[in-house]
Amino acid sequence: MSLIDAVMNAIHLGFAGLWVGSVIFLTVAILPLARQGALDAAPLETVTARLQWISRISALLLFVSGGHLAGTRYTVDSLFGSAQGYLVLAMLALWFALAMLVEIGSKRLMTGFADRKVRQPANEARPYFLGASIVGVLLFVDAGLLSVPTAIPF
Repeated sequence: MSLIDAVMNAIHLGFAGLWVGSVIFLTVAILPLARQGALDAAPLETVTARLQWISRISALLLFVSGGHLAGTRYTVDSLFGSAQGYLVLAMLALWFALAMLVEIGSKRLMTGFADRKVRQPANEARPYFLGASIVGVLLFVDAGLLSVPTAIPF
């Protein structure tokens, strides 16, 4: 493995963990408080804005680093014709789904900030963040399967 591959792998894994961890933290720790009315709009707005930045930067860096890693490890034939390749393509689809769910959930959450509302927007955003959290877990399952090629059952 070259130095550039090692750097790309570190970027990929680091930002994947940061992104999915941030989404899950918002889902299980922040949203329940917001739904109960225990948070004001101002701190929730700050947390949501930071999550959006983390999500957007992570999506970009994961696309670049993952593209590099896929380009150096797979041919077109192996990407579209092997179990490993299908897992890589599934990962790409799941990253896209994660980005979409975080963006929609964040927009739903932010709808009430101007009026200082928290409970209703948190309730409306919850399904998107639950979905994003599930997608995040699936991404790590996918990554685990990719890391051990003999574990792929198909």
